[in-house]
Amino acid sequence: MSVTSKSPIQVVLAALATARRGLPAYSHICSPKTFTQHQLFACLVLKNFLKTDYRGVVDHLVDHSNLVELLELTRIPHFTTLQKASRRLLAADKAKRLMDATVRQQMGRRKRVSSAAIDSTGLQCGTASAYFVRRRKKVESPWKTVVYHNYPKLGIVCDTSNHFILAFQAGRGPRPDIDEFRPLVADALKRVRLSLMTADAGYDSEPNHQFARDGHGIRTVIPPKHGRPTKKPARGHYRRLMQTRFDREIYRNRVQVETVMSMIKRRQGSHVRGHKYWSQCRDLRLIALTHNIMILVLVEVFYRAVLPRFSLLTEATAKYSGLARV
Repeated sequence: MSVTSKSPIQVVLAALATARRGLPAYSHICSPKTFTQHQLFACLVLKNFLKTDYRGVVDHLVDHSNLVELLELTRIPHFTTLQKASRRLLAADKAKRLMDATVRQQMGRRKRVSSAAIDSTGLQCGTASAYFVRRRKKVESPWKTVVYHNYPKLGIVCDTSNHFILAFQAGRGPRPDIDEFRPLVADALKRVRLSLMTADAGYDSEPNHQFARDGHGIRTVIPPKHGRPTKKPARGHYRRLMQTRFDREIYRNRVQVETVMSMIKRRQGSHVRGHKYWSQCRDLRLIALTHNIMILVLVEVFYRAVLPRFSLLTEATAKYSGLARV
């Protein structure tokens, strides 16, 4: 099982190595070349790592000159520079290229994942305390029993052996999970080969089983409980198979994706700062990338990418010697 890093230096170096693998230094030949895309992406990851906003990460860089030296910044970017950079670097196509880079660094030559799990979770749009939410419930009308609110929704496919995210999908809920199975699995198959997929009853459908088993040779273990409860046998072949020969021992691996959700919310917060749909999607993509980078803190990864700066790494790590090392 994996442990996320607590060291900002190691996270920044892993983010730089990931960006160098996935993105060019500059987005255009006529770019002003004040900051590279690698530096700006590392600042965005540091923002999520510190659970702060754009102004907060800029102030953190002002107070910690060793991080500025590590990023090789000639000057500290303005907070609006980071906000505008997030629109470019966290667009859907570039975010997928960065996810490809993290998976290549994690997997190396090993391209097959023996066990994966899929799930989704909702995050909050604000920072209201749980106490405020409880008090608010008491003043609502007694006849109003159900209230629906739109919330950011993150769907992921993760490796159950190391909690590493293999694919993600950002959207908005509430909405059913059943139609997210095929896009997420197809996205994960672009990076790795899957042998086993476990999911909860929200993804239960015969077309999902057929897509995974017949189309890609992936064994699926999903409880056949979607729809109204009934004692009749399911119509589909694979759903009937789940009713008669459900493997509970293998299905226990699915709890690891719940652990990934818990790791994300504990380390990066349970809310996003964006208010509009596209800004919330960018925040969700950055959350998934930051989670992988915090797991990806390995000396070999950024030693190869930052080899000429190894002396600077040693000096900077000495200044942060009190922080945990993964």
